[in-house]
Amino acid sequence: MVESRVGRQVLHCTGDSGESLMAVPSRYILHQGPMLGALARAAFVAAKSAAGQANGKPAQIPGPIVSARIPARPADLVRDYISHLGGDPAWYRGQVPAHLFPQWVFPLQARGIEGLQYPIQRVLNGGSRLRMNAPLPLGEPYELKVQLLDIDDNGRRAVIHQRAITSTSTHPEAIVADIYGIVPLGGGDKSAKRKDDRPRVPVMARELARWNLGTHVGLEFAKLTGDFNPIHWIPPAARASGFRNVINHGFSTMARAIEGLNRSLFSGEVGRLEAIDVKFTKPLVLPAKVGLYIDDDRVFVGDAPGGPAYLVGTYSVRS
Repeated sequence: MVESRVGRQVLHCTGDSGESLMAVPSRYILHQGPMLGALARAAFVAAKSAAGQANGKPAQIPGPIVSARIPARPADLVRDYISHLGGDPAWYRGQVPAHLFPQWVFPLQARGIEGLQYPIQRVLNGGSRLRMNAPLPLGEPYELKVQLLDIDDNGRRAVIHQRAITSTSTHPEAIVADIYGIVPLGGGDKSAKRKDDRPRVPVMARELARWNLGTHVGLEFAKLTGDFNPIHWIPPAARASGFRNVINHGFSTMARAIEGLNRSLFSGEVGRLEAIDVKFTKPLVLPAKVGLYIDDDRVFVGDAPGGPAYLVGTYSVRS
């Protein structure tokens, strides 16, 4: 009980300051070549599509497996990534957090859906299920396989389901991430969707932490992961996409939630969390003051109990 209260105070103090413990160095951008290349390629494909030069084709389901060897992650980047999200690098003891997976998965993920008939430049992050079967050793290269598994198209939106498997030298499926991208299509009966239907934080949910997220967190997360989508750090770009201001990365909200669980529930034992399955239900516009909540095995990020949720999900713990 005492450890849980102390952990809550540390996270609460860090979050309420609205600032990271230290500014994220811009030199980390030099490590993001594959991610930046994938973003540039996506922009190129989007431009060709807008000009009528791209020929989308029906998807092969399941799609081909795209694979790559991932170089070892830089130790200083991993350390600052953990600290940025409210975690403690000492908890990991030579490990890479599993929730850093988008940094090496996204380039192959983008290649796996590049030829689809959908406007991929409009894809939104719908959520992810992350299974942590074994630790990711720091300083070791990984083997990565990404595959398109399914597309659910109901005329209004298409949900693209991909699976990414990261292997280490000792475990063939160290982490398995199922990633769901949502492509709005604009058809169907929009009147059926009402704001009242959006998920909310349960009134009786228990608050584990509260964060004061400044507008800078989007740029800092981008430096650490390479996801420089401008809606996360350039206000005019975000407003041009229909948002009031920049929005937090969905995977940043997920990773911050995981580190909140590590601190408040597991006292820094990062191996306790076995799996987490989340949906991003509402854009988290920055700046924002939000809380992390649990209700049994359910987890939420939202403004307050009874209020709208930005993330909803479930988690499981190793016995």
